[in-house]
Amino acid sequence: MKPRPGLKILAVSDFIDPCLTRQIEKKNLDPVDLIISCGDLPPEYLSFLRDRLDTPLFYVKGNHDIRYTDLNPVGCTNIHGRVVVFNSIKILGLEGSMWYNGGVNQYREAEMKKMIRGLWFPLLKKGSIDIVVTHAPPRHVHDAEDPCHMGFESFHQLMEKRKPKFFIHGHIHKSFNTPEERITRVGPTKVMNACGYTIFEAVS
Repeated sequence: MKPRPGLKILAVSDFIDPCLTRQIEKKNLDPVDLIISCGDLPPEYLSFLRDRLDTPLFYVKGNHDIRYTDLNPVGCTNIHGRVVVFNSIKILGLEGSMWYNGGVNQYREAEMKKMIRGLWFPLLKKGSIDIVVTHAPPRHVHDAEDPCHMGFESFHQLMEKRKPKFFIHGHIHKSFNTPEERITRVGPTKVMNACGYTIFEAVS
């Protein structure tokens, strides 16, 4: 029996990588099935990716995404607080960072925990989750100690209960030499920093 082909996903976050833009403009980027944004990118850039790659784009907002509206980014889908299914891949989105100055898309730990608890029925109805998409990382995985860049403890509970194959986040700016450097395993879950851009395969 042949292995099931994976879903090729382009994940972006936090800053516009000129290398990705050049590949898109020159049409050198291999086709992808889905684009995921983990936040802190201009809405116009997400519209650009969606239009040029002619591929669905799902996003969550970061703590600096203050210009997003219901109509912008054009053609893209906000998945915050939702479980969506794409080609049998089940994806959960959670926006924002830890609260640090009262700005938009900032949450205290108790608020994020309550938000996840409020998704109990949709999660029960959908069953297992394949990918969790967030802006902030889980606490003590890729995060930092300043209030802005701390991760959420409640994300660990989410991973323990739902065991997603991937947990994709942004928020933590870092350069990587290989895709493997972006990943830390937490049980069966690959926690991946999407800062800039990366491409990976997911199988349901």
